[in-house]
Amino acid sequence: MALIDRECVRKLLEAPDPDATLVFVRGDCVVLPDKEIDDAHRGLVIASRRELTRLLPGGDTLTEQQLDMLADRLDNVVRDLGA
Repeated sequence: MALIDRECVRKLLEAPDPDATLVFVRGDCVVLPDKEIDDAHRGLVIASRRELTRLLPGGDTLTEQQLDMLADRLDNVVRDLGA
């Protein structure tokens, strides 16, 4: 079962804050502005919106397949953190 799914990725990419960050907290993906992440949660950061957009192909529209691919990559990051 995936810990990060396409909806988590979509929330991060559609967040209004350009410094939005995906954090995995107590089994849930949460999108927060980077400045709101305290030291206790800094180790739970999965990816920033800026990092994720570097992985994207050009264009404004992402396919469900591309979202799934990104979610799979981020799911591996979460598992590497020991979730």
